[in-house]
Amino acid sequence: MPSVNIYLTFNGNCEEAFNYYKSVLGGELQMLSRFKEMPPDDCKKLPEEDLEKIMHVSLPVGKETVLMGSDAGGEWAKGYKHGNNFSVSVSADSMQDADLYFEKLSAEGVALMPMDKTFWGSYFGMLTDKYGINWMISFDQNSE
Repeated sequence: MPSVNIYLTFNGNCEEAFNYYKSVLGGELQMLSRFKEMPPDDCKKLPEEDLEKIMHVSLPVGKETVLMGSDAGGEWAKGYKHGNNFSVSVSADSMQDADLYFEKLSAEGVALMPMDKTFWGSYFGMLTDKYGINWMISFDQNSE
């Protein structure tokens, strides 16, 4: 059964926001990484001022719930719109399930980033469904 969490996108203040959420909800930040930690070829595509921004952070807020987030950076920053800065994140149990979720949710929608293996070890894709909801689909290949 997949897990479903909320993924928030910020315009440069993700670290500040997550430190605030941590102070309110408790817990510890996990997997905090910055855009400068991307492979060198990908980093070259980002403006210098984006390299210190948050690429990914997670804050467990219960046994099965994780609040996740990042800053909009580089070419992704163009699409940032306050009020539409969240995605539903689905962690699939297999690559096949991830492909199936992606295929069905992107039908009549827009595939923003096709499912593919990533440098951080996930099989990952992003889309906007036909209702305008943003989705992130992933399968952690390290769990196989």
